[in-house]
Order: sequence, then structure tokens, then C-alpha cells
Amino acid sequence: MHHDATVFVVDDDQAMRTSLQWLIESTGMSVQTFESADAFLANHYPGRAGCLLLDVRMPGMSGLELQSYLAREGYRLPVILITGHGDVSMAVKAMKAGAFDFIEKPFHDEDLLDSIRNALDYDERHRASQATRAQIAMRLAELTPREHEVMAMVTDGKSNKEIAAALGVSAKTVEAHRARVMEKMRAGSLAELVRMALIAAPESTL
Repeated sequence: MHHDATVFVVDDDQAMRTSLQWLIESTGMSVQTFESADAFLANHYPGRAGCLLLDVRMPGMSGLELQSYLAREGYRLPVILITGHGDVSMAVKAMKAGAFDFIEKPFHDEDLLDSIRNALDYDERHRASQATRAQIAMRLAELTPREHEVMAMVTDGKSNKEIAAALGVSAKTVEAHRARVMEKMRAGSLAELVRMALIAAPESTL
């Protein structure tokens, strides 16, 4: 599990970076450490699997500022914020900004590891969801405008007769369109086609 994932640690305290690296690697997880937000940004690229373990208070760009920057730039790594100076308002601000978790020093090793595992699980699910959406989008792009219309009505629960009446065509024509939709979407059943339509919907959270 998480073989391709990396835990990215950003902390200006060298002793803390070393300690965290040892702790995380002791569980078999891959780790990369950075002494500043700038060092992380200089060596990281979007799309890498994993999570970000981020100290809140650092010289230069703070942890919260790095978190905000990554969100604006579309980076989707789950962020776990760590601080020795935590307070409720900072925690609320971090969570509202999209932090996956917020942990205060001193912390129990197992609590931190649990948070990391949960973040990696989340990242894995999110990536699988993105891959599924991309695959469905490619299939949808193969449909003609009329096939899109038929698919929308089919997945809305309308019968062939209702679709034929709405489009001003014969039920036999609708059947032909429907068959091509099922084939192009690689759907083995109506339920599967409906599921694809739900996943493709903009508001879908999958």
C-alpha cells in the first residue's frame, strides 16, 4: 500500500526533520525532507502521490502561506500542519483553508503516523477518482451531440418511447442511439451508465 507515495516533510528545525524522517521511514514509507517552503517548491512538481507534513512557523514563507499558495496553484497533496505554538484560531484557519489535519507538538508518534496513513489513503482515493473521471470524459468525447442527448434522457430514467417523442424520432432510432451509447461508454448495464453520468457531473464528489 502507498508504494508510489512520498511523505514530504517541510520544517526549518533540522533535528525535527531528522526525527520525523526516521519515524516515518521506520514504517516503510518514503520520505523527502526540506528545510524551507522555498526548498520544497524548488524541488517538487505537481502530480506526485503522497502528503505534505508542514511546520506552521518557519522563516520566510510560513506553513500557512505555503498551504495557501499550493491551493491557489492547484496542488492537491493532503496537508498535515504541525506546530509547537498551536491555538484554536490557527487550527480553524488551517482547516478552513483545506488542511487535512492539524497536529500540535509534542505529539504521540502513533497519532502522527495514523494521520499520515489517513492522508495517503485520501490521496490514493482522490487520484483513483480523477483517473476514473478522465476515462469517462474520454468516452463521452466520442459521443455525437444526439448520442449525448439520448444518454442524458436514458440516465434520467426516460423510456425509449418518451425519448422518441421528445426528439421527434422513432423508437427504433432511439434504440440504435442507445446501443451506440452503451458501446462507446463501455457500459455493461443501465445502472453502470447512470453511475458514469453521476461521476461525470460537475457536482459529483465521488
